[in-house]
Amino acid sequence: MRHCFTAAPAQFVRPCGPAGAQRIAGRRGVWVTSGLLFAPALLACLLAASCTSAQDYPTKTIRLIVPLAPGGGNDTAARVVGHKLGEALGQQVVVDNRPGGGSVIASEMAARASADGHTLYLFSTNVTVAPALHKKLSFDTLKDFAPITRLTIAPGALIVHSSVPVKTVRDVIALAKTKPGEITFASAGLGSGSHLGGELFNMLAGVSLLHVPYKGSALATASVLGGETSVAFTNPIGALPHIKAGRLRMIAVTTAQRWPLLPGLPTIAESGVPGYEIIIWNGLAAPAATPRPVLDRLHRELMRVLAMPELNELLAADGSRTYAETAQAFAAFIKYEVEKWIKVIAQARLSAT
Repeated sequence: MRHCFTAAPAQFVRPCGPAGAQRIAGRRGVWVTSGLLFAPALLACLLAASCTSAQDYPTKTIRLIVPLAPGGGNDTAARVVGHKLGEALGQQVVVDNRPGGGSVIASEMAARASADGHTLYLFSTNVTVAPALHKKLSFDTLKDFAPITRLTIAPGALIVHSSVPVKTVRDVIALAKTKPGEITFASAGLGSGSHLGGELFNMLAGVSLLHVPYKGSALATASVLGGETSVAFTNPIGALPHIKAGRLRMIAVTTAQRWPLLPGLPTIAESGVPGYEIIIWNGLAAPAATPRPVLDRLHRELMRVLAMPELNELLAADGSRTYAETAQAFAAFIKYEVEKWIKVIAQARLSAT
């Protein structure tokens, strides 16, 4: 039964109006639904405002939080893609580097940010590893973010200081077995891809390289360059100038197949550690409550940006290539990564707490 208010006290309500609504006497076109005052004109205004906000987005500078220090491959990807995305959206995208805590500090900041599309977050391996390393987190990696798309993928490489007497993966394994716990490997931080690359190497090769974390891959590479650490599993392109100068040596790539840009370099898997595979990746996400129209707009613009030839040329110079995908595919990949690293880290008995 549908009712509306009338002015007659004895007949306070009478059938009329749309289902589930009541009209206030003397107020033409004004209805009460579930205790809320509701006017058709107001409804139209609210709906129009919602559509307009999505169309007008963005209205201010967009902050892109990166859980790593400046200078590494993922930071470079964030800056290159962010610049092109800002041009496409008509607003500047500013990278905000927040290293430390194995990405937890940055993740907390991004998860709590206003969900209006003006804060984005760079996902990478260290973000998907956090649930396995930390027993208590103030955020849920799978529920508190809205994945948009992956941006780039790249190989890692096993590099060594020129003074380390090894030339092959088998040499590294032999040396590590003669000096257990003495050969150090640098990483971009606890839970980073370069950290897990070393731990996976330890597990599959049966050795005990000692982990030394840094805040970013640039600092990790610098530590090997300065002789502070012996080896690193890192982006090969950043190490190339030092390799050409004879200060570093590149042993192998971490991908399952040889990388097209470095066809002469063997994989770790084919060099004595079968099953070994680590790939460097990154992608964009937003706070979970970000409106779907805004997320869709970001995805459309990113698809255009990632297809730009000039962008691909810039990324290729850093050893990366673009990897555009649907938001659903990226969400599934993140879930797969979280579950994979929970198993690996449990087996390696690693913990940040």
